[in-house]
Amino acid sequence: MIVATTISFGNRNSLLISLLLISSSLHFFCISPLLAKSSPHPISDVQVRSNKLQCYADIDSGLWGWPCKSSMIARENCALRCLSPSCYELIYESDPLEEGEKDFIRSQEYKYCMHKLSMGETLEGVKGAFGQ
Repeated sequence: MIVATTISFGNRNSLLISLLLISSSLHFFCISPLLAKSSPHPISDVQVRSNKLQCYADIDSGLWGWPCKSSMIARENCALRCLSPSCYELIYESDPLEEGEKDFIRSQEYKYCMHKLSMGETLEGVKGAFGQ
């Protein structure tokens, strides 16, 4: 294409950055819908770990803004929101994780929420399902 050969290096860098941002945005907006689709198999632990690692990478690169990089617990809350906005809203939004907190019950509810979303089920009964 002739247009591509006339672009200066500055414009190429801007174009590359724009394409990377668009790609990252598409990744962000595609994670949740993928979890929500009905599937004969629930989301696997391997898929969850892989998606969460991508969320961490996005946070660390600054795509989620400074507040998500301000502390380890802020990073974790942002990663949980990135991984599944619907499950984060249901389980953690009203009471985010705090420094030093180990909340195994809510962690199990979050995993159960992601499982139900991946199977295309409703989230009814998720909160409180593990005896909180």
